[in-house]
Amino acid sequence: MAHRRGWWRGFVLLAATAVALVAAPCDRAAEERDGDDGPAALTGLVVEVTDGDTVVVELADGSRERIRYIGIDTPESTPDQPLECFGDEAAEANRRLVEDRQVQLRLGPERRDDYGRLLAFVRVDGLLVNAELIRGGFARVLTIAPNDELASRFELLEAAAGRAGRGLWGACNT
Repeated sequence: MAHRRGWWRGFVLLAATAVALVAAPCDRAAEERDGDDGPAALTGLVVEVTDGDTVVVELADGSRERIRYIGIDTPESTPDQPLECFGDEAAEANRRLVEDRQVQLRLGPERRDDYGRLLAFVRVDGLLVNAELIRGGFARVLTIAPNDELASRFELLEAAAGRAGRGLWGACNT
């Protein structure tokens, strides 16, 4: 009886494919899982929504911190800045997502911006708010190293929102 050469290659390929499928994310929540349990994770209550990408959070120790969302930029809507197209809508979307809710904050490698705000990925009930604002067309991608680990994912969401004309992409001359 003749032995078939290379029969094991098919087996190895099949096993590698199975491992890849098991390890691949299968839903949006899994896709956006980004290590929130790391040493730079905090939780708190959102006590104020400043605009589309900034909130004030009361932390567990009772202190309050201004939080700037990593990786996104929303149109301006604060009184000290000129109102930009879709600024009010972005602030309202952020308010609907996080106001008076417990959030989980994962700080970036660069912890604070030039204004003293903590820089964070923000989750509420497992939903990555930064990504949700981009997905809905309420924010543009703003990538600033070293806080750039989700930049490629955010760029894909922005491209999809733009193609669909969602939010500011359909309402403003961008």
